[in-house]
Order: sequence, then C-alpha cells, then structure tokens
Amino acid sequence: MTQYNWLETIDVSEEMLQRTNQRLPVIWISALDCTGCKEAFLRSVEPTTLDTILHFISLEYSELLSAASGYQAEEHKESIFQKYQGQYVLAVEGGIPQSDEYLMIAGKSVREEIIQAAKHAKAVIAFGSCSAWGGLPAAGSNPTDSVDVRSIIPEETPVALVPGCPPIPEVMIGTLLHIHFHGELPELDKKMRPKAFYQTTVHMTCHRKPFFDQKLFAQSYDDETAQKGYCLFKLGCKGPRAFNCCESMGMDRCIAAGFTCIGCSEEGFWDKGGFYPKKRK
Repeated sequence: MTQYNWLETIDVSEEMLQRTNQRLPVIWISALDCTGCKEAFLRSVEPTTLDTILHFISLEYSELLSAASGYQAEEHKESIFQKYQGQYVLAVEGGIPQSDEYLMIAGKSVREEIIQAAKHAKAVIAFGSCSAWGGLPAAGSNPTDSVDVRSIIPEETPVALVPGCPPIPEVMIGTLLHIHFHGELPELDKKMRPKAFYQTTVHMTCHRKPFFDQKLFAQSYDDETAQKGYCLFKLGCKGPRAFNCCESMGMDRCIAAGFTCIGCSEEGFWDKGGFYPKKRK
C-alpha cells in the first residue's frame, strides 16, 4: 500500500500552507473515558502530533495534556471562552453522564462544562465512539445514564463525529487541520462523520479481501490458515459493516496485526459483540 498523504485528504495547497499562520485554538474536555483517544492523538505519524501542535493548532486546555493544573488550568479555560469566542474548536472525549455525581470538574458537572464550552465554539468534534455514540459508558444497563455529545448541545451547533475505539490518529488531526485551513468542518456523511475518512467499509479496502473473494477463511487465530493471511470473516470480523479507513490509509492496524475488525467505529459496537465476537459457524 502507498503511504497515506494527509495533504491530499484535506485538499490543502502549498500556497494555503504558507499564508495560514494563526493556530487553531482547541479546548479538549474529557468525560467518562479511558484517555485512549488522547493516547491515539499523540501517536500520529503523518503529520506528527508535535508538528500539528507547534504549527497548526493551539491546544489551550486538556486535563491530561495541559502543563498547568487546578485553578490555573480552569481559569485559562474560562479566558479562552472570551478571548476566542466563535473561533475555538471544542473537542469532546468520552460518554457524558447525565447523572452529575459521576464526574465533576472544578465543582461543576462535566455535562455543564461541555454545554458551556459548546455555546461559543466554532465547531464541536466528538473524538471516539464514547462521545460520538455514548460508547462503553452507555453500554448495557448504562448506570451512569451516559449519552453522546449531540444529546446535550443545540441541534444547530456544527458537530463532527470521529468515532473509533480509539479513533485513527491521522483522522483526528486531519479533521482539525481541515477546520484550520478551511474555517469549517469537512464534508460529513449522513451520520455526521468526515466523509473522506468514513466513506467505505473496512472490508472493501482490506488487504485480506482477495482471500475473502476466493472463499479462503482462517479457522483460528493460530493455525496455518491465519499464518497465510486468510480472511478473518469466520472468526467474527465486522469489517463488512464497519465504516472506517483503517485499511485504506496504508498503515498497519488491527487486521494487519492478525485480529478481526470489531466495528469500533459503529454505534453500539460494544453491545453487538465488541471485543468478544462469537465465532461464526
């Protein structure tokens, strides 16, 4: 596969790169999550996370990544609401509990924090399946009464969903860079996901698809058929119904590592089998 080119994805010219010199302010609020989305964000290859932060975005607030903490971090966040009103992007990670007792930030519920931050944001990006769909916090009996980010902000708020558990780092950065260079969200599909990254299923671009077409399937993860790279469909692979660019970006991910696609970018993936798919007969 060819190396992924992020410039082609966000349609950026060299001229645009040269004249864009103001970094995009970003406030990143975490709700009920495992910080996996931020961990993924830090591992982008092209462009690197370091290049992105130094040249394209200004990460003004993040509970995990901010140098400041406590009242200093919270005061700075409040100042950004005023200083960059209508200019900053709000990134949300994690399912949002409607029961305030489950997560408080500086004496306020995380739900209230997100609602306040979204009021004057240029756009809201839901990073990860938890903020996009409710994710693991909303799975099963949902004792925290968690919801996705769209459930608590006004319908007219510009929102893009970047699902995945975690999302692909280059997809996260590519979405931010599109806003930085074009001043608006990229084209979205009917589920509010950036179309450039979620327009095809994992199956259609899978490097194992030739084996699927020949009806050559691995019977277990550690037998000869798996070692030959046969299709993992009969082991529970959800690639045929999972929309994501895991295989099309030319970077090794789950299937290249020998594991099935779990459909982590799709709504309700955990309740539909998640990390424990049933073996097909």
